[in-house]
Amino acid sequence: MKLLLTSGGVTNASIRSALVNLLGKPIEECAALCIPTAQYGHPWCTPESAWRFISGHPPSHMTGLGWKSVGVLELLALPGMDRERWVPWVRGTDVLLVDGGDALYLAHWLRESGLADLLPSLPDTVWVGVSAGSMVMTPQIGREFVQWTPPGGGDEGLGLVDFSIFPHLNVEMLPWNTLENAGKWAARLTGPCYAVDDQTAFQVVGGVTEIISEGEWTQLR
Repeated sequence: MKLLLTSGGVTNASIRSALVNLLGKPIEECAALCIPTAQYGHPWCTPESAWRFISGHPPSHMTGLGWKSVGVLELLALPGMDRERWVPWVRGTDVLLVDGGDALYLAHWLRESGLADLLPSLPDTVWVGVSAGSMVMTPQIGREFVQWTPPGGGDEGLGLVDFSIFPHLNVEMLPWNTLENAGKWAARLTGPCYAVDDQTAFQVVGGVTEIISEGEWTQLR
C-alpha cells in the first residue's frame, strides 16, 4: 500500500502532485472509496461533519478533488457482511480517503472489520489519511489525542509506519497544538515523532518516507 498521510487533507499543489504521482494517473481516471468511521469516535464530530467529508466540503475537500467515482465504505457495517461482498469493492478501488476523528476508534474498527488484515495485500492502492486517518497508521497516538478508549486500553495504532504524528500544528482553532506541547507529547513516546501543520504530508512508499510540505514541520526525536 502507498500512503499519503496528511494533517489537513490535500491542501496545496505539492500534496496534490504527490497524490497524482502515487496514483500513477490523473485523479479524473481514479475510483475512490471514502471512510468516515473515525468521526463517530470523537466527541467533536457530528452527522453534519461526516456529511461534509463525504460530500467533499471543507475543511478537507477530499472527495471533491474530481474523482471518476466516489463511494462510501463504512467500517461499522463490514463485520455484518460477507467478505466476499466487500473485499472486491476495496480491491477494485484506486484510493481510500480516510477522514479524521478518533484514531483509536478507527484502528479498532479497521481491525474488527478485517480491513486492516487486507491492507498489506493492496500494493498499488493509495491510502490518503486526514489527521486521525493518518495517525492510525503510526505505532502510537499519544495520550493527548485519546478521546475513545479501546477495549484493551492503550494508544497503539496499526504500526504500518515507524513514526508518530502530532497534526494541526499551530492551527488557529486548536490553540493548544503548539510546538511546546508537541515536545511534551513526543517525550512520552518511543521512536521518531513529527509535529506538522495542515500544509504538510508524509509520503510513504516501500518503507521510504518523504515529507511533502509548503508549511511548517519539525522532527521532535
